[in-house]
Amino acid sequence: MIAPAMPLVSIITPSWNVERFIGETIESVQAQTVDDWELLIADDCSTDQTATIVSRYAASDARIKLIRQPRNGGPALARQAAIDNAQGRFLAFLDSDDMWLPTKLERQIAFSKKTRAALSYTAFRRINEDSSVTGRLITVPASLTYEQLLKNTSIATLTALVDREIAGDIAMKNEPYDDFCLWLSILKHGQIAHGLNEDLARYRVRGVSVSSRRLRSAGWVWHIYRNVEHLPLIKSAWCFGHWAARAWLKRRQF
Repeated sequence: MIAPAMPLVSIITPSWNVERFIGETIESVQAQTVDDWELLIADDCSTDQTATIVSRYAASDARIKLIRQPRNGGPALARQAAIDNAQGRFLAFLDSDDMWLPTKLERQIAFSKKTRAALSYTAFRRINEDSSVTGRLITVPASLTYEQLLKNTSIATLTALVDREIAGDIAMKNEPYDDFCLWLSILKHGQIAHGLNEDLARYRVRGVSVSSRRLRSAGWVWHIYRNVEHLPLIKSAWCFGHWAARAWLKRRQF
C-alpha cells in the first residue's frame, strides 16, 4: 500500500470562540491556488459553535483537521499542538479570524524557495470586524536580522512562513507574544528573514480598544526583552524605543 504524500504546507491555526469568523478563514485557505496543504485548527476549548463549524468543514475536506485541546491554555499551547501534528515542509501561520488572498501560498512559497528563507513574511492590509473596511497596505522591509527584528513590528503572524528544512525544529514558548518569540528564536543563530512586499493577507481588527491593545503589546515586548531574550536594561530600552516608534507609525492609519 502506498503511503499518502506529505503535504507541502501545514497551516497552524489556534481558535477560541470565533464562530463568527472561522468559516471565512477556512474558505480563504480552500481558495488558495496551491492545494497541497493541511489546515490544523487547534481549538482551545471554545464555548461557542467554533468546534462544530470546523468539524463541518473537516467532514467535507480531509485536509482540514480539528485538534481539541484538553484545557484552555492560550494560543501558544494551541499553536504548539498544531505544530506537533504538522506533516508539511513549510509551516504557515493563520489566526482564526484572519484571511489570505488566493495567491498567498503560491507567491510566498516560490519566494521562500528562491531566497532560501528559514522565515519569510509579506505585506498585508487590515480589515474591520465585518470585513467592510479595508485599510492601507502595510509594507515590509526586504529582510530582517535578529538585531533588526528586536526593534521591528514587521512580521505579522498571518504572513509568516517557516521552512523547516532550513529552520530545523521549532517550538512555541508559552509566553505572551509567542509568535514574536518564535521569530526571534529562528533568527537568533544567524538566519535572516525575508520580506515579500506584496498584498497577500487580511488582518482583522476586532472590538478590543486600540489603546488597551497597544499598552498590552508594549508590556509583552518589554517582558520578552528582559525575561525571554535576557537583554541588558540599556539595550532593552534602546530596542523598545525603536519598536514603539515603528508601532506608532504602523498604526497611525487603519
